[in-house]
Order: sequence, then structure tokens, then C-alpha cells
Amino acid sequence: MKKSLLAGVALTFAMSSAAYADILIGTAGPMTGQYASFGAQMKAGAEQAVEDINAAGGVNGEMLKLFIGDDACDPKQAVAVANQAAGEGVAFMAGHFCSGSSIPASAVYAEEGIVQISPASTNPKFTDERPGEGIFRVCGRDDQQGAVAGQFLVDNFADKKVAFVHDKTAYGKGLADATMAAYEAAGGKPAMYEAYTAGEKDYTALVSKLKSEGVGVLYVGGYHTEAGLMARQMREQGMDTVLVSGDALVTDEYWAITGDAGEGTLMTFSPDPRKNETAAPLVEKFRAKGIEPEGYVLYTYAAIQAWADAVKTAGSTDFEPVVKALDDGTFETVLGSLEFDDKGDVTLPGYVFYEWKDGNYDYLVQ
Repeated sequence: MKKSLLAGVALTFAMSSAAYADILIGTAGPMTGQYASFGAQMKAGAEQAVEDINAAGGVNGEMLKLFIGDDACDPKQAVAVANQAAGEGVAFMAGHFCSGSSIPASAVYAEEGIVQISPASTNPKFTDERPGEGIFRVCGRDDQQGAVAGQFLVDNFADKKVAFVHDKTAYGKGLADATMAAYEAAGGKPAMYEAYTAGEKDYTALVSKLKSEGVGVLYVGGYHTEAGLMARQMREQGMDTVLVSGDALVTDEYWAITGDAGEGTLMTFSPDPRKNETAAPLVEKFRAKGIEPEGYVLYTYAAIQAWADAVKTAGSTDFEPVVKALDDGTFETVLGSLEFDDKGDVTLPGYVFYEWKDGNYDYLVQ
């Protein structure tokens, strides 16, 4: 009996040691709430990356385990998630989604020596004012996106009144301001600049004002839920105003909100990684599972790829050698070959325009 008990203790210890050999990494974003479709994109990308890396032998012989945090795009909740991740021993965070979450959470990761690579946070402050050297992103920046969008508005809508609105968030206001600044620098004169409240369902008053001002183009700094309602309500008031926005419209939920009212909506986003030849097998793998790897699915996958390769180069998950490997390395990912600059920004192709047609978005053909 005693011998059996000792054997059980030994087995428990062995199992415990094996568990501690796993490397815990995380992804965090809006898993619930009105932006949950983006959280689902991140979760799908992270789960597939962990599955594929483990199937190939893991990282330095150790298997990855995934922590999933729900910040609901709320700054306070994001800090709580970051602290929870640190408490559970997360070595790396592929997150967050909203800039308003990533920025405050980054202070926790910097303090705790956790590498953070955001797949989606585009506000310049995220890297311009990063609290530590372990903060990176694999997406572009709002000032880059705004420069492309602002020039486009001048080049293509010189004969129309252009209005700018934003949702007061770090992402939405940052994007609207960057785009309007580029628009003005190129000679454009904004017809209107206003804020709206995210989460509302009725934008009739705003739409009525746009109509009375004769606005022909509405630039929305914000997310797909509110932009979709604005598009629908403009059509309900008989307006043919073109809605233009940014990368937060890269979800099929936008069309689910707008229906045919979304036809002709324009948006900026990085070149579609689903069209990369190197990503084709992975795209098919997702689709075989019934998952369309739209939006930030492949960006999350790539963030984990880059970190895993840096860990292999460093020979450990220790913070400083991994950061050095990320700073110095070139990483082959589903987004293409990428490097990070001295701010932690990624060196990838810039933004291009897309158009919503028949329930799908694709490159704008001019």
C-alpha cells in the first residue's frame, strides 16, 4: 500500500513537471461584446498557430498552451486581463485588439517582462510611447492608414463635401484625426468634424445633419457596428453618401448589419494576407474547418509565428534574449517576410483600398 502511494506521488510529480514544461502564451481581445467578431478572429488565429507549432514539435522541444483573455475592448478590463496573464505565467501575449486596450495593458506587460505583439492595434502611441522594449505590432499604424485615406479622398472626391466623425476611442479618434490631417494637407476642406457615442443604435440626428449639410462622403473613425448602422440609416433617409472607413470594417458582420446598404462602402486595410501564395495551405486549412481567415486571423497567427521563431533563435523564452531576437531578426510568416524597426513597428507593405460588393470585400478596382 505504501509502495503504491509513493508511486502515485512520483507519478503526480512527474505529471506536474511535464505540465510546467509547457510554455503558456496568450491572446486577448474582445471575446464578448459588440466587437466580439474580432476577438473570434484572434482566437481562431491563435488556436491554429498553437496547433501547428505543437504538431511540428513545439518550440525548443516544449509544447505551447494558450491563455485566452476577454477585455471586451475596455481599457480597465484589458489591464485586469494583463495582470491575470502575468499571474498565470504567460510568456508572450498576441494582443490586444483595440488600441485603447493594448496601450494600458502594455504597461503591465512591460513591468512583468512579457513580450507583447499586437496583431491589430494601430494607434501610433502604442509604439511611439511604448513603456518597454518588448512591445511590438505586426499591423500598420493609423498615421500610415490616414495618409493613404486622406490623399484618396482629395483625389477621388474633390467635388463632394467630406465629413469626418469618430467614436472618441484611441483607435477611432486617432484614425479620423490622421485621415483629416492628411486630407487637409492635400488641400481638402472638411465639411464637418464630430464625435459620436459608440454602442448607440440610433444615429438619425447625425444622419439628418449630414443630409442637411449636403455631405457626399462620410469618413468614419470607428468600428463596423456603428459604421454599419450609419450606412443603413443614410440609405433609409434617401442619401447616396459614400461611407469610407478603416480596417475595423474587415469583418463579415459589417454586411450583416448593412445588407445592401453596405454596397460601395470603402475602407483601408493592409494587402489581404489570404492572397499570399505562402499562406494558401493555411487558408485552405481554416476553410476546411469552416473558418474564413478574414481580418486579423492571419495577423494573430503571424504574431505567434514571429515570437516562436525569436524564441528558437534565443534558445529560451527569457525576455531580453527574445526581444533581441525580435529586434535583429527577419521572420517568414503568413503575412510575408517581416522585420521590426526600433520602435517595434513592422516593416510590411502599407495600406490599400477595398470596396464592399455583394456581401464581400475585395481590392478596389479603379
